[in-house]
Amino acid sequence: MSLPPEPDSTPLTWLYVPGDRPDRVAKALGCDTDVLVVDLEDAVAPDRKEHALRATAELLSDPVPGPVPVHVRVNALDGPLAETEIRTLAPLPGLAGLRLPKVHGPEDIQRAAAWATAGRTVPALPSFYALLESALGIEHAFAIATAHPSLRGIALGEADLRAELGLRDEAGLAWPRSRVVIAARAAGLAPPPQSVHPDVRDLDGLARTCAHGRDLGFLGRAAIHPRQLPVIEAAYLPSAGEIEAAEEIVKAAATDAGAQALPDGRFVDAAVVAGAQRVLALAHRRR
Repeated sequence: MSLPPEPDSTPLTWLYVPGDRPDRVAKALGCDTDVLVVDLEDAVAPDRKEHALRATAELLSDPVPGPVPVHVRVNALDGPLAETEIRTLAPLPGLAGLRLPKVHGPEDIQRAAAWATAGRTVPALPSFYALLESALGIEHAFAIATAHPSLRGIALGEADLRAELGLRDEAGLAWPRSRVVIAARAAGLAPPPQSVHPDVRDLDGLARTCAHGRDLGFLGRAAIHPRQLPVIEAAYLPSAGEIEAAEEIVKAAATDAGAQALPDGRFVDAAVVAGAQRVLALAHRRR
């Protein structure tokens, strides 16, 4: 199993933009996001799907379509569109990743990988990111996370999961959220990003729920509007106080490799030092 990616190399912001609106895609490429996700699924009306695929393929024919990596969320793998989308997009030089929605089990990832290579020579498979949006997907979280070498991450799709489970309260998402975090880390993947906050004007609510997500072990979040990006980044980057505390721990560990107590009573051992090092790695991302 490979080592988990370092925090300073893991995206914090993933901005979704409709694939049938090339003007919006071009504008979004200039936004301050870590990853741009061109959406062929929920954001595109059924009669615009073909246009969205053509426009996205044209964009990704450029090896460097923009200043940030460009991912594409295809349509549901058990529907009629995903195979054509994956076969079309996988060989394109500008594609950095495919986000696979409604993944129910490891066989879905394996099927997507077969489509990506079928009938042609692909220098390297794009990175796959699985979206778990059903009870079955949550049950198979670890099997999905270890399904294929090209799988680089998993994430929770909360809107569909809420609907399937008939949830009326946030408490119902507590276990699925923790399950996805644990499955990702157990598989050696980066901590998953949070699902989107659907109210683009509720920045206070976005900040509050990001803080809760960070407490649960998520790292970063998907966004559906550029105004959400600085809020997400601020929530996930360590505060000045956290950085100071982490520096103190790392400094103490440098002088004594064993477990010890700091003057204020905090106990320091190898696990605490590792956590402090992760905080400092994230701190380096501050712009």
